[in-house]
Amino acid sequence: MDFYYWKSERPPNAAEAEVFAALNSQKLYVRLFDVDLQLGNPEPQGILANFDKEILPAEYVPVVFITNRTFVNISEESLDNLVTKVFSLTDKIMSDHFGSYMELQIDCDWTESTKTSFFSFLEKLKALSKKNISCTLRLHQVKYKETTGVPPVQKTYLMAYATSNPLGEEDINSILDISLLKDYLQNINEYPVDFDVALPLYSWAVVTNHLGNKLLINGVSEDDLNPTEYKEITPGNYELEDNVFLRGIYLNRGFKLKLETISPELLLEAKKYLNQKIKRPYSIVYYHLDTLFTDRFTLEDLL
Repeated sequence: MDFYYWKSERPPNAAEAEVFAALNSQKLYVRLFDVDLQLGNPEPQGILANFDKEILPAEYVPVVFITNRTFVNISEESLDNLVTKVFSLTDKIMSDHFGSYMELQIDCDWTESTKTSFFSFLEKLKALSKKNISCTLRLHQVKYKETTGVPPVQKTYLMAYATSNPLGEEDINSILDISLLKDYLQNINEYPVDFDVALPLYSWAVVTNHLGNKLLINGVSEDDLNPTEYKEITPGNYELEDNVFLRGIYLNRGFKLKLETISPELLLEAKKYLNQKIKRPYSIVYYHLDTLFTDRFTLEDLL
């Protein structure tokens, strides 16, 4: 059992390092920075600035998230520049904080319209870096691989979550719905690239205001919802009884809130399904290492 680490403002704390060690985890997949368009040009954002690897002994694997729109109508020159910039910054951060590394993972929700540019990026990055380049694999990229294509990598990481749009109207858990997971993975054993599986530990609240506009507030759990301020209408659905601050965000009385979490029971159900369905060896990577989420599970839940 390994973990992603998605915080740029601080390194893992002692409690997180303890969970990592107790599970005999070996790898920590650390997000180094994002890439998105700024004034039409791809630029790094949210760069990791503070990390002490001595807190948590591990094999550190760098991860770079790149938005899909970065690859829309990108020119060959811009693509070459992007490859150089991503590798140079990755190499500097790894040298400054972590040391040597073998693998570089790219996280991108590519689509049919961007697959050519994204796959070219992966090939160019491999040639320049001389590293093992891997990438994430979203559920729709499995189900519709004939149109979204198969990335030119030796290994992918199947993100077995985000089964629906959290801002949609469906009355389901958008982080992980087992019936939707099964639908997306009907033909997973035919996927031609090796993969490990990423499973979610996170939670959030979907808040709807009086105009029907929605926003996500990350990390919310039942412990955040005082019964005197949040009236539960149906299981997991609340109406605000007062004006409140929720994780630093001001919400008005009358707003609706839908709580979406991963329970130990849901996590176990997902793992049982994947174990029965997938007919090849794979490892699990949890998203992500944060006591805000890991404290909700026992070590046995995560094994």
